[in-house]
Amino acid sequence: MPTLFEIKKDICAIGDRIYKKGFAAANDGNISYRMGPNEIVCTPTGISKGFMKPDDLCTVDGEGKQTSGRRKATSEIKLHIAIMRARPEVKSVVHCHPPHATAFGIAREPVPMCVLPEVEILLGEVPIARYDTPGSQSFADTILPFVNKSNVIILANHGTVSWGETVEKAYWWTEVLDAYCRMLMLARGLGRISYFTEPEARALLDLKAQWGMKDPRHELDNCDICANDVFRESWKETGVERCAFQAPTFIPQGGDGKADGNGSASHPGGMDVEQLVQMITDRVMDQLQR
Repeated sequence: MPTLFEIKKDICAIGDRIYKKGFAAANDGNISYRMGPNEIVCTPTGISKGFMKPDDLCTVDGEGKQTSGRRKATSEIKLHIAIMRARPEVKSVVHCHPPHATAFGIAREPVPMCVLPEVEILLGEVPIARYDTPGSQSFADTILPFVNKSNVIILANHGTVSWGETVEKAYWWTEVLDAYCRMLMLARGLGRISYFTEPEARALLDLKAQWGMKDPRHELDNCDICANDVFRESWKETGVERCAFQAPTFIPQGGDGKADGNGSASHPGGMDVEQLVQMITDRVMDQLQR
């Protein structure tokens, strides 16, 4: 088990990465790590995440009451605690404002699926939680409908929050998501989004299941796996509406695998399912081994 000082160094290192990536302007963002049932290390309020030192960090108990630290603990610690209570295996939580992913939360635009293999395997569908005043308990509770179905959530008009077994892994999901959102915006600017065919999309979900990775799309009856069905019931409360990116319309087998339209379905082309699965396996395993 890592020592308290080692965890503090890890948090400072990830804070530096968040700042340098432009995910946390000025004093934005917060990071935490659960050392034990009643001890959480967290970043303080009012400090740039790119310039923290280990002795700047604080500790709080399981209720969020500060127990040590010369600086005041982050005002959004309730969000971290809510995630840790709902997911006992989670050790670390990272909240920041990655610009491309946050743009989807501002626009209330669902992140389209079935575009990039690594995103299908590593993230799956990404929910958008409703807006609430940051720092409040009601704000922390906005993640509860989604926390057991994802490792990263977009917070409407706010930013993102992600979690994992280490500080680096908790941050990693945010980086993957923001890179994906940037690619989507760039591709949309070129004119269209090309989606996987249904067999290709299902091959990815099957591969994910073989690796023991859960995906809520496996648990839904009659789920359209590329149409953001998993979290659709939350859209009305959150104000989410598909505008910029249309869901794919799969072409029946025997078609040429292509379709026209503003973000409508289109086959990437030139690769059968076996080749696609092998390519995905190689690329995702490389990512997991980093």
